[in-house]
This record gives sequence, C-alpha cells and structure tokens, in this order.
Amino acid sequence: MRIFSVLTAIFLSFSVHAEVVQQTKGSFQDKFRELEEHLPTPNVYRTGSGAPGHQYWQQKVDYKIAVTLDEKKRQITGSETVKYINNSPDTLRYIWLQLDQNRFSKHSDAYATIEQGSEAAQKMGFSTLQFMRLTHEKDWGLNLTEVKSAGADLTYTINDTMMRLELPEPLKAGQEFDFTIKWWYNIPEAKMMGGARGGYETYERDGNDVYFIAQWFPRLAAYTDLKGWEHKQFLGTGEFTLEFGDYDVSITVPADHIVGATGELQNARDMLTKDQRDRLDKAKTSKKPVFIVTKDEALENEKEGTDKTKTWHFSAQNVRDFAFASSRKFVWDAMGVKMPESGRTVMAMSLYPEEGMPLWDKYSTHAIAHSLSVYSRFALEYPYPTSWSVNGPISGGMEYPMITSNGPRPVIETKDGEEVRTYTKRAKYGLISVIIHEVGHNFFPMIVNSDERNWAWMDEGLNSFLQSLAEREWEENYPSRYGRPKEAVPYMLNPEQTPIMTQSDSIIGYGPNAYTKPAVALNILRETVMGRELFDYAFKEYARRWAFKRPYPADFFRTMEDASAKDLDWFWRGWFYTTDHVDIALTGVSHATINSQDPAVENEINRKKETDSDRYIGEMRNREANMALRVKEHPELLDFYNENDDFIVTEQQKETYTTMLDGLKGWEKELLKFGHELYFVDFKNIGGLVMPLVLQIDYVDGSTEEVRVGAEIWRSNSHKVTKLLVRDKEIKHIKLDPWNELADADSNNNSWPAEVVESRLELFKRKEQRNLMKEVLDGVKKSEGATQ
Repeated sequence: MRIFSVLTAIFLSFSVHAEVVQQTKGSFQDKFRELEEHLPTPNVYRTGSGAPGHQYWQQKVDYKIAVTLDEKKRQITGSETVKYINNSPDTLRYIWLQLDQNRFSKHSDAYATIEQGSEAAQKMGFSTLQFMRLTHEKDWGLNLTEVKSAGADLTYTINDTMMRLELPEPLKAGQEFDFTIKWWYNIPEAKMMGGARGGYETYERDGNDVYFIAQWFPRLAAYTDLKGWEHKQFLGTGEFTLEFGDYDVSITVPADHIVGATGELQNARDMLTKDQRDRLDKAKTSKKPVFIVTKDEALENEKEGTDKTKTWHFSAQNVRDFAFASSRKFVWDAMGVKMPESGRTVMAMSLYPEEGMPLWDKYSTHAIAHSLSVYSRFALEYPYPTSWSVNGPISGGMEYPMITSNGPRPVIETKDGEEVRTYTKRAKYGLISVIIHEVGHNFFPMIVNSDERNWAWMDEGLNSFLQSLAEREWEENYPSRYGRPKEAVPYMLNPEQTPIMTQSDSIIGYGPNAYTKPAVALNILRETVMGRELFDYAFKEYARRWAFKRPYPADFFRTMEDASAKDLDWFWRGWFYTTDHVDIALTGVSHATINSQDPAVENEINRKKETDSDRYIGEMRNREANMALRVKEHPELLDFYNENDDFIVTEQQKETYTTMLDGLKGWEKELLKFGHELYFVDFKNIGGLVMPLVLQIDYVDGSTEEVRVGAEIWRSNSHKVTKLLVRDKEIKHIKLDPWNELADADSNNNSWPAEVVESRLELFKRKEQRNLMKEVLDGVKKSEGATQ
C-alpha cells in the first residue's frame, strides 16, 4: 500500500490536466480532444511526428572493467576505467553514477521505506523476516576504495543509490572525461534479499553456488534532453535507463567455472577445450541445440572445487549495460538462429545446472530462438551476436544486454530408491514465457532505450504485448497471460489502482498495471482499433526510429499516429491516463419501417396495432364464455360507429395523400416505398472508457453478419449513443463484443434479446465446528503411542 497523500497528488495531477480545455457549462465530456495538453512541446530534439529531431543527441560511455568473483567470501571486487563523452550541447560541472547495490544497505531509502501493513504484527512470511535479519546483520552495499582521474583523487558525494562525481574542470560539449573507480561488495543470496536482480544460490545436493551478477558496477546515469539527469533513487521496483557504450570486461572466477556474459568471448581457446570449441562451431548451423558443456562434464566439475582461477574476456559494442553468470554446475547448449533480413547467425545459448534437466535442455534455447525470430519481424532485427538464457538464482526473470536470468526447474523426488524428475504444466509454460519475455527485453528497453524507472509500461507493457504475439506463434491455444483482453478486467474494475501513466514506484498493482493492462491495450489497438496492417507498420516504425535511442511516451504515441493516419488521442487518454474501464451495455433496440403515408396502407397497420394493444384478459374470457351482450338483444342500438372504426379510409385522407405526393420530388416519393427494416440500437457507456462497437447480427433467415463501428460514434455523447442499422431482412439477435476483444467487464448486458446466464450449481455441506478437546486428546494418544 502507498501513502494516501501521494495517491491523492497523483490523481489530482491527472484531473487538473484533464480540465485544461474542458467546457464550463453543461455535462459534456470531450473524450476525443487533442492529447497535446499532456505531451511535451516538440523541438529540435523530438519532433511532433514522434521521430528524433535533427539535433537529437545522447551521451556515450565506454567501460574497461576487471572483476574478480571470490567464491569463498562470496564477494565481488572490481576496477573500471570509464570514458564519458559529452555529446550534449550543455557544459557539465558534475556527473551522476548509479550505485544500485546500495539498495541492499540497511541505510537505504528502499529499506527504510518498506511498508509492512498492520497485519504483519500478527502474521509474516519466513522470507520477509529473513530479509530483515540479513539486512541488519551484514553490509550489502557498495564499498568504494578509489575514485581517480589522471592519478588524482576525485571529490564525490554518495546519496543512497546515486553518486555525484565532481569534475576537475567543466566538461564542455564534445569533450570527454576519463576516470577510474575501484570497489567491492558482498554478493547477496538472491532469493533471500527481497527481489534482488542478481546474486547467488547454493544447491543443497552438492553445496555449489550458481552466480548471476547484475547491476554490480558503478554505472553512469543518463543525461537527457527532456529531463537532464535521470537520477531517481533505486527503490527496488522501477529499474533503470543508461547510456550506450562499448565494454571490455575481464572476469576472474574459479578455474572450473563456466561463464556466460554480455558480448562475445574473446579468449575461447584458453577457456574451452578443443572438443567444446568444435561443438560450438557445429551449433552455429545446427537445427537443434548442441551441448557445448555436457551433463557429464558439468557433473564432473561439481565434484571438487579449486583454488585456481581463470579470466574470461568478453567484449560488447553499443550496449547499455553488462551482466554475467558463473558456476561450475553449468551445462551449456547452443544453436544458431538465422536473422530474417540480413541472414546473420545469432547464437542462442543456455546455461543451467544439471538439476534443470529435462526441462531446460528441451525448451530454453528453442524459446530464445523463437523470441529472436518473432521480435525481429515485429520490431527490429536483433543486432547482437549472442543471446543467453541462464537458470540463475533469482525468482522469476531479469534481463540485461544479450543475457537473461530465468526459472523454474523440474521437481526432483526419490521413489523406491530411484530418482524421478517431473515438471508441471505451469513450470513448462512458465519457463517458455519467462524466456520469451526476458529475451524480448533485449529489444525493449535494451535497444529501444526507454526508462522503466519513470514509465514502466514503455518496456514491460510493450514487451508483454510482443510476448503475447510470440506465445501465439509457439502453439495453438497457448496459455498466455497477456494476450487476451479479459486478463485486464479484474484490475480495471479494482478501485485500488493507478493510471498506466504513473511513475513506477507509485504504481498500485505493478504486474497488472505495467504488464497486463498495456499489453491488452496494444492487442486491442492492433486487432480492433487500427487493424493489423496499420498497427504493425507503425509499431515497426517506432522501433526503427528509436533503436539505440531514448524515447519517451509522447514519442510512442505520436509515432503510432504519424505512421498510420489514425487519431488515437482518445485511446491513449482513456487507457493510459485514466482508470476508466470498459463496460458498454446494449440497452435496447427499436424496430421501424417507413411510413408510406398512404391511408390505404397505414390505416390497416394502425388498426392491427390498436387491436393488439387493446387486448385484455377480461374481455377475452368474456368472449370465451359467450357472455350475453345488450346490443345483441337490442340491435337497434347499433349505429355508424359499430359498422365502421377509426381506421376507415376517408375521401379527405385520400385527397390529403394526393396533395402531399404532388409536393414531393421523385426521389422523395421513392423513399416512401423504401421497404427496408430500420433498427435503432441503443448503447450506454457504463465504465467510462469509449471503445469501438463490435456487433454480431443473427437474422431470422439464419444468416449472420459482423458490424464494426469506430469509437468516434461516441464523440458527441460519451455516455449513450444509438446506432442505426438499415437492413433488408429481419434481425433475430444482436450481440456486442462476440469475440471478447474489447475487455468489456460485463458481458451479461451485451445481448438483445438478453441471453440466459448459465452456471453450474455447486452443492456443499456446512463445515463442522472445530473440536479443540478432541484435537488435544488425539495428540496425547499419539504421544503416548510414540513413547511406548
């Protein structure tokens, strides 16, 4: 839960913006007004079309790093030389660095602001208390031992997870600044440290560790044209945005470890046996994964540790971060993936302990290959040479350039003295999905460099959307969490939520807000609002424009409109800036035909209508009983009005009709003969979110028609509208949202005539009251039996 005053400020900020062009009289709400009131003004850096401007710039940072993993102490010790290139037009007096590891310090804002809730005083999870205990008992923050430039000490100030480095001289536009930093820290046990992005895991079977080392070195914060320094503190939720650069990294680990990392291995001849190098060459053209380090080799490595070390050397160009994995337990498999446009081969590779088999060896590398292929078609071609999936120590998954950490593993049990390995359906699809998702993050935000600390949806939401496309291409009826609109409905109905356009650390319901709702919104945009052709072109244009650059929300919104000629302001406003939900009710249907105004025709119709409306059960029963009537006994009481009713055609009516026809033009006379059925279909917007109308119409003759009406039908009245359907046959049934594509919260009000609500009635017995005396006496008997 978040502090109420913060939420109040968030909601007030949105309501204030929403009132900028609101009329001051009446109740009309213009949900189609321009979105520009929310977006930054276009300039030379970012255009009104959503493309980078002709003076767009971004900084460049190159790193040369040497790092040692001390397995016995479980410590990281490193030194880095940094080259910072100022491509901005500004003169800088200081620069900011991210020290993400300080998040685990007991003095950090992240730890100090953890909110437990009053119920924690009565009930708390083991893992929560363990996290608290570990944080108090040991220092997990980053320890700096040297910060220098040209041999001279530099002045710096550490503010929680950020460090301001004072420059000896102002750094002007086009200049560069070189400096060195040395540091060390204790590696956290990932699953025990509250959502750690990296760390270690110890395996009970053999006592060996698996390491995934991430957010581990001092990294330059981004300096941007729109915000200046992007230096919000790391509170554990919103991740980061960084500068692109080149990396040269030497990783010293125990000699029996296998290492995977961002970039390409530069000294394979020294690190791998000839057989392993030959297998790696074979894998480049293989149609299925090839083992580089086999299960037997991994099991052999596990048997004994070593005091010797090896240094693995990796190099990476034009990446925004670096991570690595290391363990003597790793099995390694790989296969080449042909890129669809250039024909380049990218190596899809997996590292996992032997305990990951048979799940990881079957699915991991195939899931990488599938992700690279699908994302390269829908976004941009994967530009890097490798992509790793590691069964690392963290829960869930996490992404870095060219390398991701993922789970889960099979269940290992012993039955009748033999080991049995199984995995659940949830584990299978969970593994495939998390790999697709994390590998997908290499496109968003590792290439299209959005900022999750400010706008979580720009990488989590866009990536979850593409993940849903990739899942649908894996197999039919894939159990996807993000693709179907219904997945977003529970969150959108929840009063405890925030708009998608909320800063990451203030979001209520991070998963449904940053992942599910925007993924559903984009699926609806593609399938229902824009259509696949327009959407796919515009989305690919966004990826092309902002590859290796830093987009903001306005750049995405504007590009999607610019490349499609679709006015989507109403969609962005409703889905991203409000907490409205979709609930459109089909409230009624009026059936009409054209009044010919010919009394010979209309009087007969009116006579039947009145006869039908005047039916009354009392009179019907009187006729059935052949009740005696006075006029039958006294026929002299009958007169003109008994022989004629109100619907006889009079000469005056005929004359009026003839005069009316004489005053009409030919096409107007034809319309009086227009024999079509007119249906006026009424809709009410209950949820507040305007959406297109998708209708399935069933006719009396057995035929069916689909009708799609754009959301613009709501532009004059966002509360209720009427759609006229002109047909040449009689309608039997109308259903709104027949294919479940609108995220409509209540389908029970979507049909005319209303449909019967079906359910399966479950019978149950009442629970028996707890018998405390019986529990105690049974326990005493068991204890006595054990003693005897």
